[in-house]
Amino acid sequence: MQISDKTPIVVTGGASGLGEAVARAFAAAGAPVGIFDLNEAQGEALASELGGTFARVDVSDPESVRAGFAKVRAANGQERILMNCAGIGPAAKTVAKGVAHDPAMFMKTITVNLGGSFICASIAAEGMVAADPLDEDGARGVIINTASVAAFEGQVGQVAYSASKGGVVGMTLPMARDLARDGVRVNTIAPGIFLTPMLYSLPEEVQKSLGAQVPFPSRLGKPAEFAELALHIARNDMLNAEVIRLDGAIRMAPR
Repeated sequence: MQISDKTPIVVTGGASGLGEAVARAFAAAGAPVGIFDLNEAQGEALASELGGTFARVDVSDPESVRAGFAKVRAANGQERILMNCAGIGPAAKTVAKGVAHDPAMFMKTITVNLGGSFICASIAAEGMVAADPLDEDGARGVIINTASVAAFEGQVGQVAYSASKGGVVGMTLPMARDLARDGVRVNTIAPGIFLTPMLYSLPEEVQKSLGAQVPFPSRLGKPAEFAELALHIARNDMLNAEVIRLDGAIRMAPR
């Protein structure tokens, strides 16, 4: 896929962190950008800076998602790329101090991270499959989800988060198979430890300690590096149904 003004992108969780980096990278490549987020102030500011469109969207609410797509499509046209970055990461053990994990917290994590990715992907795909092909291969779009290395090596306290991201990994292949005949590709990025707003809030010595756990390069990942991979996935039509670890070879320890 050639990234241009004819390949609009929607980025969920696009107001900050990895999503912001993706929005900036695709805007620089010429794609009209739509941003879904709950943070209106940051989302509107970034959309204004990039010449894009912001919609306040709760990715776990199908009606909110449909309204967001309607707003962005009215401004930018049918998205050809969806980048799912929205997510939450609460920490709690299965049993802590004799008390079971809050089931509401567990279900919310699943609903936002896994359910939200599916809702946005399925509604985006609905529009993509109805669009005209972009090339002689019949390509109509690409969906890129965000999982985590926690899908494979969940740490203590990550039972909900790991389950949600494992679900994102698990739906990659069947979703790609569902949409193959319509020319829509589906891939997933599983990032390791990246320098996101949550990590920026940690003391510098803690950031360095986390980065030192990465075999090479021994540092935290840069959001721009995540965005570069997203760009490559969008551009490389032979990348389909893949889950790609972007982690500097880290394998997470239990703690």
